[in-house]
Amino acid sequence: MDTDGELLRALHDEHAAALRAYATSLTGDRAAAEDVVQETLLRAWRHPASVDPRRGSPRAWLFTVARNLVIDERRSRRARSEALTDTPPEGRADNHDEAVLQSWVVAEALRQLSDDHRAVLLECYYRGRSVAEAAAILGIPAGTVKSRTHYALLNLRLALQEMGVTR
Repeated sequence: MDTDGELLRALHDEHAAALRAYATSLTGDRAAAEDVVQETLLRAWRHPASVDPRRGSPRAWLFTVARNLVIDERRSRRARSEALTDTPPEGRADNHDEAVLQSWVVAEALRQLSDDHRAVLLECYYRGRSVAEAAAILGIPAGTVKSRTHYALLNLRLALQEMGVTR
């Protein structure tokens, strides 16, 4: 291929329909599947050596990336739902006091975590960084960020249980 645009166009023309069908089967949502296809093709465009036919089937690489994107999104969504929010309950007169108290409790539980666990939670949840961004900032592999996030959330839940906040 002569240009990046030609590579992206060729990949799209040859693989997008199959990739969309695969992503839809994984997500159950056409819009989410379209986002997965777009991100997958964007990653192929950013890393053209990964889809070089001499290295193997571009389709296999594309499908693997799509699958990993869906898994990462599910893990991220699940982890976000497990973390406590600092949003106070609706309809309460003392919402501000409740929010302040809750933030103190979470801050105390966070202090009980190791520095490494606290750092990944800070980057991923409080600063809203992606796994890749957090990995670059912390100077560790993305897989390590994912693993530490998982165990940090487990330890945070344990700390909150010990404090009598959750069951």
